[in-house]
Amino acid sequence: MKRAVRLGILAIAIALGGCASTGASNPRDPLEGFNRAMFSFNDKLDQVALKPAATVYKDVTPSFVQTGIGNFFGNIGDVWSAINSLLQGNLEGGFTSVMRVAVNTVLGFGGVLDIGTEAGLTRHQEDFGQTLGAWGVDSGPYLVLPLFGSSTLRDTVALPADIYGNIWTYKRPIAWRNVGAAVRVVDQRAALLGASNLLEDVALDRYAFVRDVYLQRRASQVRDRGGPWADDGYEDAPEPASESAVQTKPDGN
Repeated sequence: MKRAVRLGILAIAIALGGCASTGASNPRDPLEGFNRAMFSFNDKLDQVALKPAATVYKDVTPSFVQTGIGNFFGNIGDVWSAINSLLQGNLEGGFTSVMRVAVNTVLGFGGVLDIGTEAGLTRHQEDFGQTLGAWGVDSGPYLVLPLFGSSTLRDTVALPADIYGNIWTYKRPIAWRNVGAAVRVVDQRAALLGASNLLEDVALDRYAFVRDVYLQRRASQVRDRGGPWADDGYEDAPEPASESAVQTKPDGN
């Protein structure tokens, strides 16, 4: 089953790579037509289901509960971050993540309390896409995946490893795993409500703005946190979003 998922995602990525458009305005985005369609699909799904659920969650759930949920799943994520830091050759970052997991699990009631941050152990979020980048694998073209959102060819290939590297994937019974995964998604979306509302207000071309910010951030994550094999050049990193993509919408007054 795991192999089928990996092969499926690889097949999709390769198929998309063969459908590149020559009319893209950004050289990092040769699949802009497809990506805009997926962006629109994800946006509509968000507006209809995810954003309303996140709004209700944020309004009715006490803030300390939201903080505890975020801390709990953040502690689980630190396990995979530790592994990726070590794979990147970042021994200091890997040791810090290991210590965070140990401290927060033992003293933080399973990670509900973030004792590690208070103790000066800064969280370093690392995934397998960053690890591949640190090993010198080029990011490839920008992709917008259904449900998952912004990605690149490299990050798409790395996605199965990130999914199965998350220890919550192995939670049993499956019903608890699914409930926890759903709560995590809603919690993450609730944390972004303010940012998404601001984006809707200031970005005329939200697609271009999200794309450029995502590509810049991913390049920075590999360049700044990569291991000894990381490519420090990134001469193909995108320029900042154009003025046409970051304009304030008329207020109609």
